[in-house]
Amino acid sequence: MTHDLVLQAYESLRHNRRRTALTMLGMAWGIATVVLLLAYGNGFGRAIETIFASFGSRVMGVFPGRTSMQAGGNKAGVQIRFTEDDVQRLAQNVPQIVHISPEANNDANVQYEDRSYSFSVKGNYPNVQSVRRYDIDLGRFYNEQDMMQKARVAVLGPEAKDKLFSGKFPIGERIRINGLSFEVIGVTKAKMQEGDNDINRLVYIPFTTMGDLTDTHYINGMWIDYEGDNYEQIEQSIRAVLAQHYNFKAEDRRAVFVFSAMKQLYQFRIITTGLQILLAFIGTLTLGIGGVGLMNIMLVSVTQRTREIGVEKALGATRRDILQQFLAEALAITFVGGFAGIVMAYTISFSVGTLTFYSALAKHAEAADIRLIISPATVVISTIILALVGLISGMVPAIRASRLDPIEALRYE
Repeated sequence: MTHDLVLQAYESLRHNRRRTALTMLGMAWGIATVVLLLAYGNGFGRAIETIFASFGSRVMGVFPGRTSMQAGGNKAGVQIRFTEDDVQRLAQNVPQIVHISPEANNDANVQYEDRSYSFSVKGNYPNVQSVRRYDIDLGRFYNEQDMMQKARVAVLGPEAKDKLFSGKFPIGERIRINGLSFEVIGVTKAKMQEGDNDINRLVYIPFTTMGDLTDTHYINGMWIDYEGDNYEQIEQSIRAVLAQHYNFKAEDRRAVFVFSAMKQLYQFRIITTGLQILLAFIGTLTLGIGGVGLMNIMLVSVTQRTREIGVEKALGATRRDILQQFLAEALAITFVGGFAGIVMAYTISFSVGTLTFYSALAKHAEAADIRLIISPATVVISTIILALVGLISGMVPAIRASRLDPIEALRYE
């Protein structure tokens, strides 16, 4: 029975080749649109993930502020000032923390031979390399031994290296930071840099050595990475520990500023999900237009073959047989066109390559441009949408054909 239906559908479609080809083209364009729009949504989501991955997603920055609520007899407006003891305090009381590092900043004059520039110098523990994702391009990052020895060693950002050394190999050379001699031991890889962000012009030195440049009793902040995804609970724990020590209310968000990369990533994920739903809806509407074209063509076919339907019913064909015959033709057009559309979508996605996105706003951000990613899930979702559109578009003319009165159909001219 299935074999006969396929043969009948094939003969009918071959008999009207031009009409069949145009209808298939409409379905192919519709499914290609759905696939490419979903692929764009996937590529947008991947670009956002890439941006956050380059800086670390499970990262928090904790910075002192000024109280805005009265607490324990203290008036609002008290300045909070962190010390290195707070690093140990958080490490001991917030078990989800994996690495934590203090940070001390100082804008310093950095010299090499006759070149002199003002760069921001950061002093941290060595574990800040894994927390902030500082990948090394040349040499190495400073280690625990450098910390213990208060070694005067420095790691340069790539733009700082270019400005100081031009094309010269920097490892082993000595630079002067505020007049003190430091050995260059490493250069970091370039990070995505938006606007005037100076992340690629930084100089990194051990936290203990930073005491030679500035007073590090009070620190500028702390950087943390953690395990798990419950960033809200971790932020609450951090605030609670610091609030207890500094006598401010834990809900006073101005007393301590907490930057959470995961929180921002989740917000962007919500935007990405909304965009994907919107794109899928637009694609479905486009495919629906192709489905309307298919329905019209099949209704024309029913009208043209009314006498044929009457002969089939006179010879014993049931309503179900007629319905299956026309539905098979509609689904054949749908899935052949759908296959061609998916092939078309893959061809376009490979031809396009990447679409400019974040690199239009930031330097070194080509990895965060949008690639049309056609995942297996995209193909499955598109196929389901295609099947529903084809089934609905084919069912209406098939039902009409099956309900024709055989006597009236035989009289039809």
